[in-house]
Amino acid sequence: MNEPSPEPPPIQPGATPAAAKWTGRVLSGLIGLLLIASALGKLAGGAPVEEGFSQLGLPLEMRFPLGVLELVIAIIYLVPYTSILGAILLTGYMGGAICTHWRVGDPFIIQSVIGVLIWLGVFLRDRRLWSLIPWRS
Repeated sequence: MNEPSPEPPPIQPGATPAAAKWTGRVLSGLIGLLLIASALGKLAGGAPVEEGFSQLGLPLEMRFPLGVLELVIAIIYLVPYTSILGAILLTGYMGGAICTHWRVGDPFIIQSVIGVLIWLGVFLRDRRLWSLIPWRS
């Protein structure tokens, strides 16, 4: 008879391995810096920003609100206490970026990779998330 394989023991919240925690911190920090640089670029404006907005069919008046939104969400993501909320908000923000690029026929692989890295950084830092993914051993 085939006996069902025993379920793996649930991962207890708490002790995240140090290597995973530091990898997640570095990854999250790099993604956060990328997003802050992008936000500051939008806030500063200039010819490259105007050209990018024009290519995407976005009105230039959206530059400042998008820059502020991206900056605030990136900061929420970088604060350890609010990082999961930040990841959720950044998922929505990156989804909008993907749709915007897709609509005009641009490749959106960069935005997709950033979206995955946002969650990978949080996942590696917080062991509580490990129990939400149904891993098989």
